[in-house]
Amino acid sequence: MDWLGLHFLSSMPTPGNGQVLLDCGHNPFLVALAYLVACAASFATLDIAERVGHVDSVNARLRWRVLGALCLAVGIWAMHFISMLSFQAPLDMHYDIPVTIASLVIALISGTVAMQALSHPLLRPGQYLIASLCIGLGIAAMHYLGMSAMGSSATQYYEPFRFAASIVIAIISSLAALVLAIKLRHGSGMFHQLIKYGASLVMGLGIVSTHFMGMWALHLMVPEGTPMRMHSTENSLQLSLTIALIVMLIIAGSVSAALADKKLQAKEHDLRRVNALLSQLDQARVSLQKVAHYDALTNLINRRGFNQIFAERLMEQKLANGMLAVMFLDVDHFKRINDSLGHDAGDELLKVIADRIRGATRVNDVVARFGGDEFCILIALRNVEEARHMAQRVMAKMKDPIALAGRSMVMTTSIGVSVYPHDGDTCEELLKNADLALYQSKGNGRNTLHFFNEALKNKASLELHLEEQLRNALIDRQGLELFYQPIVDLRTGHVAKLEALVRWRHPVHGLLTPDRFITIAETNGLIAELDNWVLRRACMDLAMLVDDGFEKLIITVNCSALNLAREELAQEMDTALKDAGVPAQRLELEVTENALMGNISNTVLLLNEIRKLGVALSIDDFGTGYSSLAYLKRLPLDTVKIDRSFIIDIPESPQDMEIVQAIIVMAHTLHLKVVTEGVETPAQLEFLSEYGCDYAQGYLFSKPAPLEALKPLVEQLNRRKPSELWPPVNLLEAVETSAVETITPYGRRDASHSRADRFRTRP
Repeated sequence: MDWLGLHFLSSMPTPGNGQVLLDCGHNPFLVALAYLVACAASFATLDIAERVGHVDSVNARLRWRVLGALCLAVGIWAMHFISMLSFQAPLDMHYDIPVTIASLVIALISGTVAMQALSHPLLRPGQYLIASLCIGLGIAAMHYLGMSAMGSSATQYYEPFRFAASIVIAIISSLAALVLAIKLRHGSGMFHQLIKYGASLVMGLGIVSTHFMGMWALHLMVPEGTPMRMHSTENSLQLSLTIALIVMLIIAGSVSAALADKKLQAKEHDLRRVNALLSQLDQARVSLQKVAHYDALTNLINRRGFNQIFAERLMEQKLANGMLAVMFLDVDHFKRINDSLGHDAGDELLKVIADRIRGATRVNDVVARFGGDEFCILIALRNVEEARHMAQRVMAKMKDPIALAGRSMVMTTSIGVSVYPHDGDTCEELLKNADLALYQSKGNGRNTLHFFNEALKNKASLELHLEEQLRNALIDRQGLELFYQPIVDLRTGHVAKLEALVRWRHPVHGLLTPDRFITIAETNGLIAELDNWVLRRACMDLAMLVDDGFEKLIITVNCSALNLAREELAQEMDTALKDAGVPAQRLELEVTENALMGNISNTVLLLNEIRKLGVALSIDDFGTGYSSLAYLKRLPLDTVKIDRSFIIDIPESPQDMEIVQAIIVMAHTLHLKVVTEGVETPAQLEFLSEYGCDYAQGYLFSKPAPLEALKPLVEQLNRRKPSELWPPVNLLEAVETSAVETITPYGRRDASHSRADRFRTRP
């Protein structure tokens, strides 16, 4: 049977018809050489397929595909040709060069198809099958075309089964080669390389098996009488070695190029990674710089960023002889928003406020958030009025209603301004001075604007100096003194109580009244210690009074509103009384009206604890605060003290007289005693006595004085009979030597019985 010019065994003539079946063999060395070439070609194909899968450039991928096709085709063709040269038969044989070249072309086409398939990142099963069929059939065609190029006097016959088996082996080998090449494109390391070596051996075996299965299917028949002789294999060996060497050089060059490209690509990949890391580092640096210099909530620059820009702008204005204004802004009563609506609502409010401040400023102005509800604006100026107009524009913008948590609210701001070069020539000095101006705005009722002036700086320096010295005075227990002012029982005319009033004998400024240092103590956390000192000193003076025969005198001490919020107050009072060894009934605690109303529930609990000790309680400055009768009846009070502002114009003011009468009646209805302070004239005393006031206190009896100086006065008053109270004796002259004058840095003033003169806090 003939097919495509091939003769199969079914048409082979039987022996005796003049045909002789030749017995042929192969050169083992050349067979091994052919297998080596096939393995080398397989390894080169795997390596180049790996390069095709890793390069990004289209042109580079095309070049590697061409090189891979060449290596695979030349390797398979060289394996086939060397295997043919290893074929040993007792005949003269030659090869048809055009047919041999045609077989090489078929090998190149098969290699191209293989590399085209390997250029895809992933093949579907159908694509694997089609590609392996094409490659396998191409290899088989190359093999049998190369066999037909072998010319001799013999006729070639093939067994059909072995012939078909060679084609199947070629297809299976092609499929295995495709799978291995795609699977081994990714990976690195010694283990990966060893797997590639093993795969190359398997692929080489498949390629060689295809050839020798075809050779096994071959049978040569020659006519009888054909001369038989074995030719020398020296020429075949030389030609095989030459072909193998050439092919090996081509393959080695290709593999070397692949390795070199792999290293270059690895370095390029490393460079890209380094560039990517540098880019990420740049982005991280920018992000960190933004985090370091910008406020995350409002997206305004923060204090650090502001200081950096401030230094640059200040240098520019110094060189240009220009002006700068620094504005400190503080949102008034912002804490109430956090306390009532929560911090989330407070954050939303800060965002709105930041937008409004930005909307009121110019493009080149710098707006920063320093933290909390504190903002700062930096602007370049032509004149000071420009800063005033800017601040007023911001304040007006802030007053627009804000919708927050279902409510419409209006916020205000306090602003302090310092101007370069008038108020300083450094960033630190200008910021400090703007802060002082802001403090002045907040102290003057908020929602105001203040520019810095030297008086603020002097005041701040003085307060800082006083704070330091007051702290030392509390530590050393030196300089602080207690003065007392008598409180007279109007029924008996006797001194029933002494109000303890703290004084500070300053080494430079003289005797200071509480209005000069109480606020400093409250602001800097010294008020509790100062209050405790007054309490303990008053208790010790009580013990001295007992020893001197004043067993019934009561001392009243004032309590700061801040101290009234401390749970430890009751325990401290108990300790002070026990240490001094005096009964609690001899002590009375005075608290201002507004201090009581600060936290009424906690205040009631604390006052009940103090009352359980036996200490009496008095509400001071009554009528000046905002307490109600509903609250007043809940408090465990003993005494109500009417503020001097209602007494000073009596008897000229009928309205004040009616108010005092009403307070006395109300207090007595609640079973409370009444003390009126600021009594300076006999007419005032007569009026109070007529309308049932229980106690009176004021300059009519005595100015505040040290305890030792007051003892003669107390003895004199306590010797009087009730009938001697009218007309009242002008005791002001009798105790003139006990009167106290206070020298302050702002001039000379008399120590008085006003609210500022006593140890208490302003509301």
